Amino acid sequence: MTISILGCGWYGLALAKSLVEAGHLVKGSTTTAEKLPVLQQYGIAPFIIDLGTALSNYDPAFFECDVIWIAIPPKVRSGGDYHTKIQQAVNLIGNSPVKHVIYISSTGVYGDNNQKVTELDPPNPTTESGKALLAVEDLLKAQNGFDMTVVRFGGLFGPNREAGRFFTGKKDIPNGQAPVNMIHLDDCLGISHAILQKQAFGHTFNACSPQHPHKAEFYTKAAQTANLAVPEFIDELKEWKQIDSVNISKLLHYTFTHNLI
Repeated sequence: MTISILGCGWYGLALAKSLVEAGHLVKGSTTTAEKLPVLQQYGIAPFIIDLGTALSNYDPAFFECDVIWIAIPPKVRSGGDYHTKIQQAVNLIGNSPVKHVIYISSTGVYGDNNQKVTELDPPNPTTESGKALLAVEDLLKAQNGFDMTVVRFGGLFGPNREAGRFFTGKKDIPNGQAPVNMIHLDDCLGISHAILQKQAFGHTFNACSPQHPHKAEFYTKAAQTANLAVPEFIDELKEWKQIDSVNISKLLHYTFTHNLI
């Protein structure tokens, strides 16, 4: 299978490497020439695609694939620029043979409304980034030329993004009793591969660990494991949400590998 990954950042690069190891032909994009050798050394066909430009010189070979991943997170301060970039990607995909698009979104599309939510519940973002993500989800789902798969990741952690460093040494951190909604990189990759293996296209997945320890418990344990200064949380419960999934088990039959407790 030929797979293109638009955005080879922390998750995108790890995904590309794992797909190459699984025997797929993988094309990866970056916005800088400096990163081209990095992609190439892992057997990833490298392309420069900067959606912030007119793209007059982009290589259409990048879009000649079976599946394309869009793994470009919004920048909070970019305003409508993010939507414009994804619209540009949609235009390029529309002129290609791509039939399956997988968009990496976030559980930020759900607001902290003191409830448990699954893919069956309507999103209600309260942050600017959450609103930007939901707007792009809607944009992509409105297209007719390809089927749309949405993966909403919880808080990401793993190699070079250790959870123990997030709050190390900090004090009086609010909302210590709020449940966390996290996912390890290994499970991000496991779910991504499961979607391909099951051909589970055209669905929305809340990709988040089914375990939801309190913030104080999770981050204290993470700091201790990493031998870092333990953070101190305020023992309180304010606004919260718990992200659950029906589609991960129902459609993918996936079992998470990393315990949060």
